[in-house]
Amino acid sequence: MVDWSGGNDRGATPKKDAIWVCAARNRTADQPVYLRNRQEAESWITNFLHSENAAGRRVLAGFDFAFGYPVGFGKTLTGTDDPFAIWDWFADRVVDAPKTNNRFDLAGEINALFPGTGPFWGNGLQRDIPYLPRKGLARAGHGMAEKRAAENHAKGAFPVWQLSGAGAVGSQVIMGLPMLARLRRTFGRDLAVWPFEPLVPPIAIVEIWPSLIAKAVSATQPKGRIKDAHQVQLLAQTLSKIPTPDIARMLDVASTNEGWILGLEHEDLLERAALGHLAPPPLKNDCFAMPQGAHWTPVDEAHEHLRKKLTCVTATETIAIKDAARRYLAKDIQAARAHPPAANAAVDGYGFAGPASSGITRLQLVTGRAAAGAPYKGTVPAGHTIRILTGANLPEGVDTVVLQEDVSTSKTEVSFHGPLKRGANAREAGEDMQAGQTILHAGRKITPADLGMLAAAGVGQVSVRKPLRVGILSTGDELREPGDTATEGQIYDANRPMLAAMVTNWGYEVVDLGRAPDKRETLRNILDDAAKQCDAILSSGGASAGDEDHMSALLEGTGSFALWRIAMKPGRPLALGLWRDTPVFGLPGNPVAAIVCALVFAAPALTVMAGGAWTEPTSYQLPAAFSKSKKAGRREYLRARVEDGKVTIFPSEGSGRISGLSWATGLVELSDHAQEIAFGDLVNYIPFNCFDA
Repeated sequence: MVDWSGGNDRGATPKKDAIWVCAARNRTADQPVYLRNRQEAESWITNFLHSENAAGRRVLAGFDFAFGYPVGFGKTLTGTDDPFAIWDWFADRVVDAPKTNNRFDLAGEINALFPGTGPFWGNGLQRDIPYLPRKGLARAGHGMAEKRAAENHAKGAFPVWQLSGAGAVGSQVIMGLPMLARLRRTFGRDLAVWPFEPLVPPIAIVEIWPSLIAKAVSATQPKGRIKDAHQVQLLAQTLSKIPTPDIARMLDVASTNEGWILGLEHEDLLERAALGHLAPPPLKNDCFAMPQGAHWTPVDEAHEHLRKKLTCVTATETIAIKDAARRYLAKDIQAARAHPPAANAAVDGYGFAGPASSGITRLQLVTGRAAAGAPYKGTVPAGHTIRILTGANLPEGVDTVVLQEDVSTSKTEVSFHGPLKRGANAREAGEDMQAGQTILHAGRKITPADLGMLAAAGVGQVSVRKPLRVGILSTGDELREPGDTATEGQIYDANRPMLAAMVTNWGYEVVDLGRAPDKRETLRNILDDAAKQCDAILSSGGASAGDEDHMSALLEGTGSFALWRIAMKPGRPLALGLWRDTPVFGLPGNPVAAIVCALVFAAPALTVMAGGAWTEPTSYQLPAAFSKSKKAGRREYLRARVEDGKVTIFPSEGSGRISGLSWATGLVELSDHAQEIAFGDLVNYIPFNCFDA
């Protein structure tokens, strides 16, 4: 992206109203480049395009000035409205050097070709120029529209006729079109100009207007940074990360000789992308596909598959730290200032210049004291001391503090027994955190302690992932709402409130999708609605291949369906797939199997999709208060709790005993191989809360 300028050389020091260029690749922008004049800029741009073209990379090159004029201008100037004829006309006549150019004189000559006073105005020179008025109000009778169609649609856009004054763009156009004409000649068939030509060649030249993301520029501009540099970098990064289909929609405009601004009438999309509010690309359609021939899949193999295939699906937003608990960081966080910001006292006592030697040290007491928030503004001379309280900045001349319990005092003197090393009972500035130091990394779920650290480091806002929206759905004609009347052939829906509460505890936003009957079309409609408001769906029931398992049947029709036969107990096949790009985890209908499968598979998968890293739950080796003989071939999860430092298990392993979930505080995990467990043997115990990343 190029922020162009119609003025003279701006000098060696980077400054505003100059030429700034920035390249972005793979959603990441380089640092903006300052170019002091148009000659230097044209050379840089030409070399850059040559380099990218030679490397086989396609380039979208945006320039922030109009590529054309209102209809009719070209016919008067060149005999045709062909925009490239206008470009060539200017390229043949513009005289440009770092310190001087002929744009005002040329505009006057053009005005002489039109009836009346001509369309151009804004003579910015001290001398008068024939046919070029200084004010726009004096013009009449030239027959040209005041603005192109693009400017009429772009709120706040200035006309191409104004050559000087705040916001004027006319000089940029006159001084920019010759450069574009030379680029066309240099790159020939390797370059195309939008919207005049199909963008088939590797280099695409487009017109941009950074003001389309003005709100995002204002919201994200760092203090002290030149706005031109920031906006060209932000726009480059924004266009780099917008999905290809959205870019295609922006480019899908009717060809017009006046030209058009890329992103015009798509401002909301640009702003959201600039502020980081676009969601990442959806998961691939084959993300749940296991290798052909797999029959019973070990838990570790299933985990590895999910770990490799799943990606984050949530957009980002910037929020105050007070609202950031349990959210995933989208960017690394640097300390805004050192902590502590200044050297300070770690105890209540007396401060002086250390060290103190062995024996009795006597120091003269200065008037005043240092307290937290009320620093002593003077200097403590050598041989003197000052009363100082915990957290107070060390005054000039103080680097050591002696505890108040260790001193004897009078109105004028303090004495104590040494030795005491220099720096004792004092904290150095930045000993905890340095300004600019990365203190938290992207992907971390923010804890209350993190909020305290961020506040201490002067960080008021953080870029985080939006909460993952998880739909909870139960399926089956046999289900009834708790509290309703149920016949002997019906059961109450235990899974939905249980899974919803668990997902809430994980920090995600629950979308209650209700209960779906055993009717395929009804379930289809529910899934259609869910895909519009959910990032992921947890469904229980209908996760096998039975006659009434409509979830599996519907997912199979998407081409993304996978039926995983996991070698674990409790559990049965998991139905996994994508419904309109939204991942669906089809859990077993049995509540015990549903909760275990959700903990073992959905918990780490949702963590990744929410913006965190794949995590294994923390487990503890504890002595068993039970005995068990286990066969090889599958992993087992037993409902368990810790009593008197030992792990006991629920008396019945039957997956129909839902009361065992309420009784348990975690799971005992037994590995895939055969085991003989005796009382006192160490077993792997995972508390329920350790499944929460």
